[in-house]
Amino acid sequence: MSRNNDLTVTKVEAMILRYQYENGIADAQNFFSMRSAVLVQVHTACGITGIGESASFGGPAETTKYIIEHELAPIVVGEDASAVSLIWQKMFDRTRQHGRSGVILASMSGIDIALWDILGKKANLPIYKLFGGYADRVVPYASAGFYSPGKSASVMADECRSYFKRGFKYVKIKIGRNPEMLLTPLHNMAHAEECQYSVEEDFARVEACCAVAEEYGARIMVDANNTLNTFSAIQIGKRLEDLNVFWFEEPLHVDNISGSAELASVLSMPVSGYESEVGAYRFRELIDRKAVDIVQPDVIWSGGFTECNRIASYAAMHNLPCNPHVFSSGISLAANLHFLASLPNGGLLEMDQNFYPLRDELLTEKIDIAEDGFVYVPQGPGLGVELNPDTVSKYLVNA
Repeated sequence: MSRNNDLTVTKVEAMILRYQYENGIADAQNFFSMRSAVLVQVHTACGITGIGESASFGGPAETTKYIIEHELAPIVVGEDASAVSLIWQKMFDRTRQHGRSGVILASMSGIDIALWDILGKKANLPIYKLFGGYADRVVPYASAGFYSPGKSASVMADECRSYFKRGFKYVKIKIGRNPEMLLTPLHNMAHAEECQYSVEEDFARVEACCAVAEEYGARIMVDANNTLNTFSAIQIGKRLEDLNVFWFEEPLHVDNISGSAELASVLSMPVSGYESEVGAYRFRELIDRKAVDIVQPDVIWSGGFTECNRIASYAAMHNLPCNPHVFSSGISLAANLHFLASLPNGGLLEMDQNFYPLRDELLTEKIDIAEDGFVYVPQGPGLGVELNPDTVSKYLVNA
């Protein structure tokens, strides 16, 4: 029986929103013809409802919704919503035989975010202040430079220039969609034939973007999305260093921890990652083995605020910055913004610049870069954001 009856959880539900692209975009492995967001709502007896999001990257959103409503909801309903750590541990322990990572932890993430949203609303405080409130504004970077048909080096350079003109000091672009690369997983991916580029074409794009960045006193980062083998990553990484690239993100397969450690040891440029890793135990291994210089969990993917705070704290104990991965809806952006703003070892905020109405039109007040080049944390209670019902209605999947 809950000790705080008015915060007893009465219902947990998930809804899928989906946006279909007319022309897809691609990273080194994936071609996106559509993007989905799984939003989670946790209701309480006193009428406070928390909102969260669960990542469904790499799989059907319907699977995540089913797990939330049919496996995790029975664990959560009837619990005191303010007992967030207890609820998290119950979900983790009861799913251990087929969970501990993957879709289970992603599904848990949305519930955990919603519970912290409830707690913030009850306390009348924004979530980042519940965790100590380190900063009320953060420095963003434009996450862009995806592959699309005909996107040449000059087109990429113009794209980066547009972000610098808006006030961004950092832009991240994609590399690695190279069919000639040894051991690339691209050949096993859907739509592998789309947007293929050679390694030298990639370097031409990076070089053009770095030249533009130099004009603005800005920096370029690159993201290979887990496509390189160790020796290729070392060779490419040394060339990227010569171009003054700021960091090298997810260069290797997420399970190639020894390779990432070797890469990090030979480069002076930071190796960042791994967004596609989840859970504190796995991030502990990345950090202990010196496989990353910048730690990049995602609140909607790696266990919510509860688990990601553990990851960030462990990174801080090893003097490493924590830059969350952000690539989904407006709720994901809000949650990761609160997470980052709470951290003494926080770094930059990833801001996806691809057209995506589930990010830019989902909230009643859009989160964006301000005129002074910062992104400010919403100051309302909880996440401090509200869903735009028209956007929800327009993109809701009836499943």
